[in-house]
Amino acid sequence: MSEIPKGFEEVKKKDSKMSDAELLRIGIIAELDAINLYEQLAARANEENIRKVFLDIAKEEKTHVGEFLALLLKIDKEQVKELEKGKKEVEEITE
Repeated sequence: MSEIPKGFEEVKKKDSKMSDAELLRIGIIAELDAINLYEQLAARANEENIRKVFLDIAKEEKTHVGEFLALLLKIDKEQVKELEKGKKEVEEITE
């Protein structure tokens, strides 16, 4: 599991110097951690219904990633450009 910036819980909003983009990235990290956790739990579950529930919850977390990412892309134009750059690089490598 990732470690959200140490001391994050202790930072009060008025004292915080974190940008909204940083907060959204922390949300994305937390959701990705949750996806990995629930998929790993699903893989270890003996009961099929438990496995299905873990996978369903993991799917919901993927939606949350999408929500946070959509917000991030609205406020961080550099991120938009870099994601496109990364996509093009992968296309060139995998063609």
